[in-house]
Amino acid sequence: MKPYLKVGLAALTIGAGIWIGATYNNTATGAGTTPGTTDDPVVTKSYVDQQIQQALNGGGEGPTNPTTPTNPTQPSQGTDEVKNVALKPGKILIADAGTEFIVRSGNAVIYTEVASGVADLTDGKDLLNGETAPKNHLLSFPREGRGIQVKEGQTSNLIVMVRGGYTIK
Repeated sequence: MKPYLKVGLAALTIGAGIWIGATYNNTATGAGTTPGTTDDPVVTKSYVDQQIQQALNGGGEGPTNPTTPTNPTQPSQGTDEVKNVALKPGKILIADAGTEFIVRSGNAVIYTEVASGVADLTDGKDLLNGETAPKNHLLSFPREGRGIQVKEGQTSNLIVMVRGGYTIK
């Protein structure tokens, strides 16, 4: 192969490589978008923080710092915060609609004012009034008037993790 042909082919290859690299570089870096336009908006930290807080609160316009009751026998605020509740023998923990319980220690039984039961989401079955609530199972209370109580004969407290609103009777 002649030397001038080799040099010409090398120059053509290098030129093509530079042209392809420049084209892909502009595409990869988003050349053509200007910061602050609708294609590439500039946002403030406070706006991002506000959007994150709204997403964590379920997208609602609710309070960012929900309050918890100082007296445990008063109804709680319905929040996504998980609370550990100690239930004394003779007391009944009544759930608001949509509240979830997990019995952590002690022996609990289901309490309902109606014939319907409580959903045991762990086993996928309904627990009726008077049935034992298994430990470490997620229990869902679809309506008000349902809850749990300490099993008769037990003298120690019942420890329950609660997510949602509740009342102690």
